[in-house]
Amino acid sequence: MLKVRIIPSLLLREGRCVKGVKFRDFRDTGNPVTAAKIYDAQGADELLFLDITASTEKRSILFDIVSKTAEACFMPLCVGGGIRSIEDIRKLLLVGADKVSINTAALDRPEFINEAAEVFGNQCIVASIDVRKRVDGEYEVFSDCGTKARGIGPVEWAKEAVAQGAGEILLTSIDQEGTRKGYDLGLIRMVADTVEVPVIASGGVGSLQDLVDGIVRGHASAVSAASIFHFTDQSIIKARTYMKEAGLDVRSMELR
Repeated sequence: MLKVRIIPSLLLREGRCVKGVKFRDFRDTGNPVTAAKIYDAQGADELLFLDITASTEKRSILFDIVSKTAEACFMPLCVGGGIRSIEDIRKLLLVGADKVSINTAALDRPEFINEAAEVFGNQCIVASIDVRKRVDGEYEVFSDCGTKARGIGPVEWAKEAVAQGAGEILLTSIDQEGTRKGYDLGLIRMVADTVEVPVIASGGVGSLQDLVDGIVRGHASAVSAASIFHFTDQSIIKARTYMKEAGLDVRSMELR
């Protein structure tokens, strides 16, 4: 059984860290390399670097920030945003990324996941799935920083992404993101119980108990959070201690 991972996420916009609510109203939260160093020192299992406007602006990824972060930190980096080609992935891995998160390009052309997995291995490819609940109560996948409805449900798309070769799913509830009201546990459980690859829960953490619930009640393999670490006195260290006391098999900092 894999140990539970605690994964802080950093959203990048114009080279700075930002945080919003429901993928809107972003505010500056600091320098990404500085933030990454803090998470590394606290023993984060991994770090998510997501360039939130690279796809919608159709521009290249911020390779220099990834490179500087990789040089300064020891934790694995998963980078997403604006990845459109095998060459983009190759460049990211060369500057220090360990995994890549693919969203819009995979929805545009699902076989891109398969092509990337064939070249770099399944363990390197994370399918990022952003989800909103429609007025009829059904879930729908969105792309382009939550601005474009794709007409497919999260379970159907997760199954297709895994069939194409994704080694992991990053599942974000847009409705919960930044609200600090807790994960959408029903959404997470629905996807996690369907696919056989690890699912990272994302969107909505407001307390350390939410992290536990993501694993115990949501059946996720890993938990991602941002606001709780940016805007409260909680930390990766406190999160690890709390989750361990709740009986979860978290990685000790020495074994990170």
